[in-house]
Amino acid sequence: MATRLPEKEIVVIGGGLTAGLVARKLVPAGREVLVLERGPDWSGSAVGELPHQRDELRWATYRGMTRRENVETYTLRHSPDEEALPMRQLLSFLPGFGVGGAAQHWNGQTWRFSESDYVLRQHLTERYGAKSIPDGMTIQDWGLTYRDLQPYYEEFEALFGIAGKAGNLRGVRQAGGNPFEPWRATEYPLPPLEMSEASQIFKDATGQLGYEAFPLPAANASQPYRNPDGMQLGQCQYCGHCERFTCEANAKATPASLLFPLVRSRPNFELRAGAEVIRLNTTADGTRLESVSYVDVATGQEFIQPGSLFVLCSYTLSNVRLLLLSKIGTPYDPVTRTGTVGKNYCYQVTSGLNMFFPDRYINPFMGAGALGFVIDDFNNDNFDHTGLGFHGGGYISATQTNGRPIDTRRLPPGTPRWGSAWKKANADWYLRSMGLSVHGSNYANARNYMDLDPDYKDQWGRPLLRITFDFDDNDALMCRYVNGKMEEIAAAAGAKIVGKASVRKSPYDTRQYQSTHNTGGTIMGSDPGSSVVSPHLQSWDVENLFISGASVFPQNSGYNPTGPVGALGLRLAEDLLSYLSGPRRLG
Repeated sequence: MATRLPEKEIVVIGGGLTAGLVARKLVPAGREVLVLERGPDWSGSAVGELPHQRDELRWATYRGMTRRENVETYTLRHSPDEEALPMRQLLSFLPGFGVGGAAQHWNGQTWRFSESDYVLRQHLTERYGAKSIPDGMTIQDWGLTYRDLQPYYEEFEALFGIAGKAGNLRGVRQAGGNPFEPWRATEYPLPPLEMSEASQIFKDATGQLGYEAFPLPAANASQPYRNPDGMQLGQCQYCGHCERFTCEANAKATPASLLFPLVRSRPNFELRAGAEVIRLNTTADGTRLESVSYVDVATGQEFIQPGSLFVLCSYTLSNVRLLLLSKIGTPYDPVTRTGTVGKNYCYQVTSGLNMFFPDRYINPFMGAGALGFVIDDFNNDNFDHTGLGFHGGGYISATQTNGRPIDTRRLPPGTPRWGSAWKKANADWYLRSMGLSVHGSNYANARNYMDLDPDYKDQWGRPLLRITFDFDDNDALMCRYVNGKMEEIAAAAGAKIVGKASVRKSPYDTRQYQSTHNTGGTIMGSDPGSSVVSPHLQSWDVENLFISGASVFPQNSGYNPTGPVGALGLRLAEDLLSYLSGPRRLG
């Protein structure tokens, strides 16, 4: 029998980035905050200390900081007509596990979405006409604009000490920055990271073709930095252990290093790790949330935690699953295109190629999660799509990271897969190779969505989340086009050997890591009939429930999502304070 606990004022489900941003604002304001996180609290563990921190086998190969399949997995099918099967290994994306979530083991690439991203359907209709948008492309506007989020981007970048070079200060073009950047009020808090040999090769090659390469915005501190909250970051050591790791130099901005330490010692804050929320409990009329049910994962004991305000900010897929399991909102139906929960599931369209330079010393072991140069000319709608037959795009970059001894094996095409020739090729090319990559958009498709699986259940007897997803013709055409631009850059770079670029196309293969950027399913908008949450992230169905994270994106841009997730989280924190001053529907 479940044990009912004393009521808390604010109950936050999921201990990741948004939880930290919300707690940072509400706890000092005197509000009582409880965070429920099903994973461990990594503070004080081996994860951030030498020599354990650089244990590639433990943290990268065995995915020590990411969620394992025995905790939660998903079923997948490529179309509504197929039978879904469980994903036995989570390899194509890496959900976070423990306090800090995926922002604990991220690379640190920190973008702002384009101004057109927030009004995508309106923008494409005005520029190309309504008929240019395929019937099955269910893209939507966000219900807010870039101007609404701009101050919160500014605040997030200051809190996380983002290193970069502005390209657009209050509408004035800045040399050396992104010429397509949406306007910003101030420079980045820190100057860019050092330029690597790979970045120099990329900058020279793109310059020959008339493009303006610029440094990738990074949450890897280029200098020691104290943020506005007085929290300190160290200087990046370029060790290359960022993605899948935490940072032993404290140079990578994370919730565990910058947000939770601010509130841990406060009497009105509690972080309960190892607490897996299994259900959201509504009142009899379904209009309010009165409690959540969670299981202590160490003992299996179930608890009921009442509260007056609830914030759902777990991983994208977990947000959707908890709503479906709790029967909050109407599940999306791909046939009638009605319902909203699970709608507009999107992923990321990525690709890459390898280049080999016998006369250049590149040394990929020296790196950082966001160390690199990039061009933005072929991302989203930064170029004219007339006659191309697709929408969207991606940025092209040369990023120097993950050059670790077990995982990184850039070898020329045709190299034997084992034996002395394989060993010789490794010795010949490890220090003299680099990669180019495309990070592309994924626009919503009516056939890509999430619901509950009718056959497979988890350890608590709850249905798994079923993902119906595949790359569509728009993705394949976009990928092929931007890949062509990437191949032109590779040719201009003067490499002796250039590998073949892969085209991201159907069927979606979950065995290869691509990106952790899952989005959608609890999307935001100004119309309750087509969205789950309002522009203030308040549930249309349950007034005292707010939802945040990438699950509220109506579609996925060509940029990494952490910047907008952070900006939305900071804006949400202010909205929660406003709501608590007088509970109501925010508008």
